[in-house]
Order: sequence, then C-alpha cells, then structure tokens
Amino acid sequence: MNVRVWQVTAALVLAAVSATASVQRRTVEYRQGEVVLEGALVWDTSHAGPRPGVLVVHQWRGLGDYEHKRAEMLARLGYAVFCADIYGKGVRPGTPQEAAQLSGTYKEDRPLLQARVRAALDEFRRHAVVDPTRIAAIGYCFGGTTVLELARSGAVLRGVVSFHGGLGTPNPAERGRVAARVLVLHGADDPFVPPAEVSAFEEEMRKAGVDWQLVSYGGAVHSFTDWNAGSDPTRGAAYEEKADRRSWEAMKVFFDEILK
Repeated sequence: MNVRVWQVTAALVLAAVSATASVQRRTVEYRQGEVVLEGALVWDTSHAGPRPGVLVVHQWRGLGDYEHKRAEMLARLGYAVFCADIYGKGVRPGTPQEAAQLSGTYKEDRPLLQARVRAALDEFRRHAVVDPTRIAAIGYCFGGTTVLELARSGAVLRGVVSFHGGLGTPNPAERGRVAARVLVLHGADDPFVPPAEVSAFEEEMRKAGVDWQLVSYGGAVHSFTDWNAGSDPTRGAAYEEKADRRSWEAMKVFFDEILK
C-alpha cells in the first residue's frame, strides 16, 4: 500500500466512524511561567464521563495538522487527548532550518523542555473529560525525545511512547525515579539515531530499573509515521506504511495494558 492509498483509506475509515461519533476539538491557552502556550483538547462525545488520557507532543515544526489528526484517531479509540505546545502561542517554524534551530534550543536546555511538557500535563489533568490517574504521553520525533524527558523527570503518568524520537540525554534517568513505563518505536535504519545511541539508551533503562520496551522496524528510517515526510528513505527521513501501521498497533496494545 503506497502513501496515497494509506491516506485515502484512513480518511474513509474516519468518515465512516463519524456517522456514529462526534469528535470535538477545543483550543486551550495555558502557561509555563510567563510564557503563553496554545494546545488543543480533543475528545469524542460518544464516550461519557472521564476517560483515560493521552498527551500528544509535536514534532520539530510545532503543533499542527499532523498532531490534530493523530489526536482525532486517539479520541475515536475512547481516549481524551491533549496536544501540547512546547514552543509557545504563535511560534511555528516555517522552514526545516528554523525548526532545527528552535528544537535545538530545547534539546540544549532539557530542564526547560521538561518544564514545558509538564505544564501541558498539568493543564490536561484539570479537564473533566480525562481521568487524571490514567494518563500516558506519546510524541513524534522531537516529541518522542520530549516524552522520554518527561519520564526521566519522574512525572507521575502510566507510560510514554516515543515514535522515531531521539534517545540520548545529557541527564540519564536515575534509578527508581522513572514512574512511567516506556515504549520506544524506532526505525532500525534511522541515520539520526545511530546504533550507539540506541545501545546507550538500553543501558540507561537497565541501570535505572525502568519497565521498558524497544521495537525496531526493519527498513524504516526517521519520521516513518509522518505521511508528509515523502517516500525516499535515502534522505534519512521518509514515511513507511508498514512501520506506521505496526507501531500504531503496538501503541494500542501498550495502552490496553497500562490504561484500561
């Protein structure tokens, strides 16, 4: 199945489901210190009462249509969803160069990165549609790095899932500090996350006593879940339909274990 077919199939599935379900999305302003952030709360009104929640953290270009679509997919599975904004209201890089520079600012300042994602988690917990005791977090690329930092910070949540995120950190997890279970979904041929970084991450998780899993998808490079990433793996980042589908299913199984 090529990229276009996968997109059309996903659209048809969502359209069919919409006949019996109503997904709502509300823009939410919140703060981290004096900085105004703008996230989105997404939920399906066909599910009554508080439900398990999923915090979604964006890739390096900031919160946009891709994360909103993933949030809708999660809402239709019965989760309340909050799309975090790490960069700030109205701050959205327009080019890859700008995205690299902005995301690099947060990668170089992990305490700030942790503070921004914790602010989103705190905001999420305030909303009536979510059960604050049953929350997980997922992230894509830069967002995958971010949710791993959220886990390393000792945040109280059920688990985190990193989709093709960076695995390195200047501050490895301390033993006994990580409360969340960790699932890493990794492109086996990702040139931006080389084998040495993967090995170092695995050793970090062992030493810290974390409940962790790492799944590598053969033939997949960076951004393998991003249908906007093109299809040429020689560029180092490309969509890969099988890895996208398989990683989504792995996340669902993980959530069945930790949230339901």
